[in-house]
Amino acid sequence: MSTNWELSVDRETFLARYWQKKPLLLKNAISGFTPPLSSDQLAGLALEEDVESRLIERRDNSWTLHHGPFCEADFHREHPWNLLVQAVDHYIPAVAELRRLIDFIPQWRIDDVMVSYAVDGGGVGPHYDNYDVFLLQGEGEKLWQLGQFCDSASKLLPHGELRILDAFTPREEYLLSPGDMLYVPPGIAHWGVARGESMTFSIGFRAPRIVDMVSRWVDQLLQQLEPDQFYQDGRRAPMTRPGEIHPRDLERAMAQLQGALDQSSNNYWFGELVTEPREEPLQGNLQEARALLRGRPRCIELSSTARLAWQQEADGIQVFANGERREFNESVLPSLLLMCDSWRLAAAELDDALADAGTTQLLEYLLESGVIDVQ
Repeated sequence: MSTNWELSVDRETFLARYWQKKPLLLKNAISGFTPPLSSDQLAGLALEEDVESRLIERRDNSWTLHHGPFCEADFHREHPWNLLVQAVDHYIPAVAELRRLIDFIPQWRIDDVMVSYAVDGGGVGPHYDNYDVFLLQGEGEKLWQLGQFCDSASKLLPHGELRILDAFTPREEYLLSPGDMLYVPPGIAHWGVARGESMTFSIGFRAPRIVDMVSRWVDQLLQQLEPDQFYQDGRRAPMTRPGEIHPRDLERAMAQLQGALDQSSNNYWFGELVTEPREEPLQGNLQEARALLRGRPRCIELSSTARLAWQQEADGIQVFANGERREFNESVLPSLLLMCDSWRLAAAELDDALADAGTTQLLEYLLESGVIDVQ
């Protein structure tokens, strides 16, 4: 099947006016879009033990959550239901191609492509997400209502696992047909209800929590600091009230703390954090793959589960692969750029790559990290 999809959107306008600001409906975003998998194939994935899947059933204003793996009988219910299968792009390469539609956003920001199938009236209820999402209609129709801005203070219905809003105030309404796409930024309440049988592809993004960023940064900083460096308070004035922590003491402590923070010499923690995989990367026979790489492989492809990023430093290229980091010289950059852009290196490109010792080391590192597949 052809996967030469193109998203009909002005990238600069979208990023300036809508990204993380307000929703945007893109009618006929992908002209002639044909879903890369069927509802039967999706149901088949939900039967698998290792695939994360959920089924949400609605009875009036009550929602019930069921966890997979499922069996055939689970798909025959009296009330409207919605099946959601997480990270379908990890299992179906054609679904992974949907991530290319948003290639103007860094790939390390994308989390996965979730696919949902709903019978008539099915949906997951009014909710909000803490991340950006592009909702691409694959089959049938779905009516989306967008509501108020929400945050952690927004009241939810009492439920052990589902985050369904207690109050939902619709402000916009869109009926999506195949090929239509709706962008929803973080915090915007939304509720999709299927009109007949419906399939939706949700390209979801990830954003690290600030507390996790602070934790990771501090961990790296602590590794760099001299452990025997202590608080100092020379040239202090006599105290007249014993036991008091004087404002000048706090100022001195904060100044020394800031001095310690300024000693941070790199920002590698960020790349390691944002490339951490959702789950352990799947790897085949590593020994055979190494032998194939040292021979004459036909091509190298990024694994569908790969999380790969890089940053350029004055003394080389830092490469982050599934949460790990290694430094390489700048000779790896042409092959690295090509892999991040086209997700593969063909035979002719591999000849050039393997002729360079640094790039050979890069490919071996990516293989060991579970980022590439060798063919």
